[in-house]
Amino acid sequence: MKQDRPLAAAENADQPAAQPRFWRGLPDGVSVAVKVQPRAKRAGVQDVVDSADGPRLRIAVNDPPEDGKANRAVCIILADALNVPRGTVAVAAGAAAREKRLMIKGDPIILGEKLAAL
Repeated sequence: MKQDRPLAAAENADQPAAQPRFWRGLPDGVSVAVKVQPRAKRAGVQDVVDSADGPRLRIAVNDPPEDGKANRAVCIILADALNVPRGTVAVAAGAAAREKRLMIKGDPIILGEKLAAL
């Protein structure tokens, strides 16, 4: 008689492991960990990179990191990539650093699906 038991790791080998995400759902939106590359030749969302505190979404901007220009640019690029209003994206932490945390206001489920598609 066959007993019910949890699947062993070997039996799940063909299924991909859950990837750590660069965003976290919050009650009023999502928090996104990003790494900004200022003064880039080509601006836009690049890829996901590893950092000491987990994965981050790399975003290249043409603007220099002066007077908040790169911060404004990264918010605009992410808002445009997710097709959300630009005013819903803001720097929550790391305004003077390349590694930042952005806050996007909105439905966390819909935003999470859009971020997963990047």
